[in-house]
Formats: sequence, structure tokens, C-alpha cells
Amino acid sequence: MGKDYERICEWGNLYDAYLKARRGKRWKNSVAKVEASALEAVALGCPAMGAEELEETEFAPMFDGIKSALAGKAVALFGSYGWGDGEWMRTWEEDCASAGIRLAADSVTCCEAPDDEALSACQALGKKLAE
Repeated sequence: MGKDYERICEWGNLYDAYLKARRGKRWKNSVAKVEASALEAVALGCPAMGAEELEETEFAPMFDGIKSALAGKAVALFGSYGWGDGEWMRTWEEDCASAGIRLAADSVTCCEAPDDEALSACQALGKKLAE
């Protein structure tokens, strides 16, 4: 029994079992929440949709589901918008603050597709998040 127990509880075996168990379920908020709780830091990106809001079909429900798991963790936000002034990002940052989520750096936004400046800012954001 001792060798079987050691083999079953070996990290690689447990991780493989975890990967198999989550297969086909990553879209579920409960799975996303478990995965988020295991992270030390996370970068989240979402474009502004509609009237400068987070995408409401998939992203917003997922974010609402993991907010509590991100409290106290280092988080970085980035995204783009097509019109307006980036209000959706300010609203998102306020939502994070009220949930106890610590933003690791200033969020990165850009109008339409990212240019070289936005790409450099995203790289700097990733480096800051990794510190």
C-alpha cells in the first residue's frame, strides 16, 4: 500500500488527474474560480463592448465568478475600445477595488487595434505583474 499511496500522491500524477478532470469544463465559472484561486497573479483583458461595458455574454459572468478568488492577488487589466474615452476600464478598475483586488500597475487601454506604444505598455504591464 505504501508504494501505491506514494505513486498516487506524487505531484505529477495529481496534476495529470487535475488536467483530465478539468477537460471540457474550463468554461464553467466554478472551474475558473478554482484555477484563479491557485494563481499568485493574473492578467485579464477584455475589449469595451456596447455602451463601454465588459463583454457581457462570456467575460463578465466569468469575471464575476472569479472576483472573490482574486481578492488580495496582483491583477493587471488591459483592453481596447472603439469609441468613447475608456470609461469601461475605469468602471472595471472601480469594480476590482470594491472586490479587494489589488491592481499591480496602471491598466493599459488603446483605441482600436494596439499600436507599438500599447504593445510596449502591455509588455511592461506583464513584467510588473511578474515582480
